[in-house]
Amino acid sequence: MRTKPDSAQSPATYLDRHTAELTAFLQQLIRLRTVNPPGENYGEITLLLADALRAVGLKTRRIPIPRALQAKLLPGSLAYPRYNVIGSWDTGAKKTVHFNAHYDVVPVSGQWRHGDAFNPAVEKGLIYGRGTADMKGAIASIVFALKALKESGVRPNFNIEVSFTADEETDSALGAGWVADHGKLRADYAVVGEGGEGDAICCGHNGVVWLNVHVHGKAAHGSTPEKGVNALEKMSALVLAFEDYKRRLTRRKFRTPDGTIMNPTVNLGGVFASGDGGKVNTVPAAASFSIDRRVLPIEDVHQVERELTRFVNGAAKKIPGCRITIEKISDNFSCYHAPTHPWFAAMRQSVAKVRKQKAKFMVSTGFNDMHFFAQVLKIPTLGYGPGGHDYHAVDERARIKDLVDTAKIYADLLTTFQG
Repeated sequence: MRTKPDSAQSPATYLDRHTAELTAFLQQLIRLRTVNPPGENYGEITLLLADALRAVGLKTRRIPIPRALQAKLLPGSLAYPRYNVIGSWDTGAKKTVHFNAHYDVVPVSGQWRHGDAFNPAVEKGLIYGRGTADMKGAIASIVFALKALKESGVRPNFNIEVSFTADEETDSALGAGWVADHGKLRADYAVVGEGGEGDAICCGHNGVVWLNVHVHGKAAHGSTPEKGVNALEKMSALVLAFEDYKRRLTRRKFRTPDGTIMNPTVNLGGVFASGDGGKVNTVPAAASFSIDRRVLPIEDVHQVERELTRFVNGAAKKIPGCRITIEKISDNFSCYHAPTHPWFAAMRQSVAKVRKQKAKFMVSTGFNDMHFFAQVLKIPTLGYGPGGHDYHAVDERARIKDLVDTAKIYADLLTTFQG
């Protein structure tokens, strides 16, 4: 039975009193291994998230992605169905604020401090586990910000929308991308729960182009290497040719609102491999390596892809006997809006009030789902969440105080910004 709202307590006071409950909810989320790829336990976690939003009083839709679309965009993935959750709270206001967070996480490797990355442990004010920082912590902060408003009897100045979405750790096409195109959103402003944290508010992010380069050689016996074409040697020469490309990138610069100078970057060989049939006494007939090219907000993703492809093909032609095939893995758009809209000023004030320090605006070197709200829906969008430490790494963790503070910031933003 739901308790009556307590008008004697503020949302901030409610959150201080229910920190253990927020922590327990996040632990519950982390225990569901929503590893992507391939997309495990999406059904279970979206049932849990839909129930959590309904418990706070939001009208909630749990929407399965059409199987035909999933088969087209993610061939062979139908054993792992995709879902998005959208909740709404109609307060009768003229405008709507949308909160977004993704529930998928990256795979786990290495030896964790507390053993199992999906059995979250709490130690010295930190909660350890895959997804604490990226970004189930933000989900917990969003849910408890709304819960604090409801339980305190405080009505926000806006209607509220929430989306919990799939597949951000790949390309978001069936997650935030699908929600932006098909979710029938009413949003006038958006907060994506990552990109900014602490005293830093995100007003943009890099994009990315991911390619895989396959190098084709010719197998031969290791004792007669002259009869083959060594794919590893050709790949090595091609990788070395990227030094010129890297020098070119240093000439492109973007200055962020906090004064940081950003350059495009390229990372080679996050994934690299030999072909089938490799053996110590054979000439390798195939080799491959990945390219991760980060795209500045002032660059165009499609233009960068064409430029990069031209460079790789041109470099290969200068290497005798180097034959390649370039495979596109995926891309993601960059995003930036100068933080001049009152929406940004309101968030800066809320962050400063709760964290008791001056807030700043920054641009994230990584990518997130801000693009779909800022560029596709064309609404003022910022990134802010509890963040944490060692994203995508061993011993990923978040400070419980940051989780609570972020919920307080969300609640304050909804009750102080006038729109």
